Amino acid sequence: MRLSCFLLFGLSIQFCLSQDILSVDIDDRYREDQFYVSITYNLLIYNPSNVSSTDFSSGFHFGFIRDMPINYKRNWSIGLGFGISSNSYNQDLYITENTNEIAFTDSEVSFGNVTKNKFTTYLIDIPFELRWRTSNATDYKFWRIYTGFKFSYLVFSSSRLESELQDIKLSNIDAFNRLQYGLTLSAGYGTWNFQIYYGLNPIFDDTSLLNGQSIDSKALRIGVMFYIL
Repeated sequence: MRLSCFLLFGLSIQFCLSQDILSVDIDDRYREDQFYVSITYNLLIYNPSNVSSTDFSSGFHFGFIRDMPINYKRNWSIGLGFGISSNSYNQDLYITENTNEIAFTDSEVSFGNVTKNKFTTYLIDIPFELRWRTSNATDYKFWRIYTGFKFSYLVFSSSRLESELQDIKLSNIDAFNRLQYGLTLSAGYGTWNFQIYYGLNPIFDDTSLLNGQSIDSKALRIGVMFYIL
């Protein structure tokens, strides 16, 4: 009888402890997708008539987003973050310097055999997102759709033109818009997520002209997004 009581008492303690551990492990105040890493394929759209993208252009993005759930189920939230990115664009818009002033020319001007022509921007990013997902406190693979807006501030820029006639390297080019912004969308399941960024304002400022016309090129970036808790 004493042995039975002892065993019953021990099982009761074990059950209570297991319940406590379970309640600790399940976090009903969880947040999702705090860090992100993204690789994109970059395009220029709304280019002047003689300008187009050429070789593969890439972008790399990394940052942190504060996830702030807004409903009881925590499947809707707002995300506000901070990140950095670099974006290169291979195209046939040639950036040169003439008497300390930036000049733009297109493929109608011959530089001989051009082997490389690209410009690169380095940005500080402020993403803002409205987030929907099918996650819960214990499920780490779920569907997600995050849509939002991204502000970016240009901190450094460079361009490189290599040809049989000239080799031109420029940095901190004043012709770029310092503030750039656009719409964002990320969607997917689990680790792999599709991402797109559509720029709303031109990459170059109002003083940048090609053949007397403003350069209205905007950024379109398509890629994959990886989220980390």
